[in-house]
Amino acid sequence: MKMIPYGRQDITDEDVQSVVAVLRSDYLTQGPLVPEFERKISSYCGANFAVAVNSATSALHIACMALGLGPGDWLWTSPVTFVASANCGLYCGASVDFVDIDPKTYNLSPHELEKKLVDAEREGCLPKVVVAVHLAGQSCEMKEIYRLSKIYGFRIIEDASHAIGGSYLSAKIGACKYSDITVFSFHPVKIITTAEGGMAVTNSAELASKMSLLRSHGITRDIDSMINSSDGPWYYEQTSLGYNYRMTELQAALGVTQMNRLDTYVTKRHELANRYVDLFQNQPITLPWQDPNGYSGFHLYIIRLKLNEIKKSHLEIFEYLRAKNISVNLHYIPLYKHPYYSNHGIGSSICFEAESYYAEAISLPMYPTLTFSEQDYVASSLIDCLN
Repeated sequence: MKMIPYGRQDITDEDVQSVVAVLRSDYLTQGPLVPEFERKISSYCGANFAVAVNSATSALHIACMALGLGPGDWLWTSPVTFVASANCGLYCGASVDFVDIDPKTYNLSPHELEKKLVDAEREGCLPKVVVAVHLAGQSCEMKEIYRLSKIYGFRIIEDASHAIGGSYLSAKIGACKYSDITVFSFHPVKIITTAEGGMAVTNSAELASKMSLLRSHGITRDIDSMINSSDGPWYYEQTSLGYNYRMTELQAALGVTQMNRLDTYVTKRHELANRYVDLFQNQPITLPWQDPNGYSGFHLYIIRLKLNEIKKSHLEIFEYLRAKNISVNLHYIPLYKHPYYSNHGIGSSICFEAESYYAEAISLPMYPTLTFSEQDYVASSLIDCLN
């Protein structure tokens, strides 16, 4: 049996031809396909603006900068996420803290958020930005988080790196109905890929303009945005300190054709998720709970082991599956456990639900080209180990 990864890209002849066409064109970067990809994403999500960048990490960074996050400010996020969801605050010189997760969705808990906000208001250290991470592709309870933002005055970034193609309360994730900015990732294991790449979408022209400036060194050629008078057609100005976070034409070409199959990919992921439910009937594991108010992108399929009913440890089961050529993974180690965070005292307290999750979670293979026979093998191998 060949190695079955937990996730992988699907590259078709259409994708290859689109990239080859760019290689034979006049533009390898900053050409017409980047804005075309942006239009496809914004139109699909129902957002007014989209800003393409070279990674979701870059998108998170410029989103924080556009919202004015800086030294003396706080960013709060979930502890169960990739490091970029918190690092973006540190890049801006802000302080970072964590809000415990909901025991059913594994997303940031609005109940825990409200409790923490009450304490923070009393202590004078409310967050300026909350990054709501849509773990595995399922939206956070954004309506409740948004309600709290109006009471306590914080801005909201949706880290939807796992979630393009999903929806919440009948709107596509990325519509930004309950947030300032939403960020997507196009890493190869994500729902669609541009090899590397990311996107920030927003309904604010001001935020879109700031992020567009920040992704390209803070340089503008727009006369209306310049401070001084133009010296001629060659003239440009650096008006702020930005970065080289631009997306290439090659990446955008791949993204444009991948978008043609986005809904197909998400439908297949749901089909696989439903099969897992059937395959794991009456097993000592907890399957992913799905909020009826949303439709997950199902980037990941995360199970939790009922260790009190199983004679093997978390590690033993993980290693057993790896030995069977099933490349399971664990998403994620609570961020405050990483040495950089713990050594710098980042994270005010242990998040008990996150700890419980970390002790039990395993991500099983989930991607559109996973065959039913491969999925059957994954399920039977896990069941053999559990029993």
